[in-house]
Amino acid sequence: MAFAVTNISLSQPDITQKLTERIDDLKQKIAAWGKRIRRFTERSRRFNQNRLFQSDQKRLYKSLERPEVCGAGPGPDQANTVAFWRGLWSEPVNHSEGPWTEVVASQCASITPMDPVIITPDDVAEAVRRAPNWKSPGLDGLHHYWLKGFMVCHAVLARQFQEALNQKSLPSLFTTGITHFVPKDQKLLKNQISKAIAILSKCHSSTLTFLFPCYKEGQVEE
Repeated sequence: MAFAVTNISLSQPDITQKLTERIDDLKQKIAAWGKRIRRFTERSRRFNQNRLFQSDQKRLYKSLERPEVCGAGPGPDQANTVAFWRGLWSEPVNHSEGPWTEVVASQCASITPMDPVIITPDDVAEAVRRAPNWKSPGLDGLHHYWLKGFMVCHAVLARQFQEALNQKSLPSLFTTGITHFVPKDQKLLKNQISKAIAILSKCHSSTLTFLFPCYKEGQVEE
């Protein structure tokens, strides 16, 4: 019997020495490959951090402060998770209408209202141009990439956004999103230490993108 590629046969008199040498040779190759893998991993980590620093510094600093949570182990029970967060979000909101609201209202009475905001197709195109292409979509399942590419829909979106602004009401699709629960501790996957991330539709985020500069400009002029 011979070992593949090694020219080692069990009938050889010095088989023990040759096997020892072969094992040592394989150990050295494994160690060399391990070093190459570690160098590649470190290089990839630095590259990704540099790229993330240019695009999203806040996210980079968060990743440095807390290691990424891996989804190992069983997750929390779905029924318990829904019951826990529903108990928080279903509580009625009681606003405190104190005397200070009347003071603020009287102070703002003399402020000249800003000019009406007119939304154009160019505003829609500019809003989606700066947005990430493949960020997680909401219930509409629509990525910004498609809003950028299908420019023929910009005029329709501008008209719909203008109607919603004039009517001072948004469709329920704009304010209804998908909630993802991310555990803060990979060892303790409990509802109390999970972070809820709500993702709204991309049309809603686009609306805020081009409305915020308009309102900000109006405040600066005042």
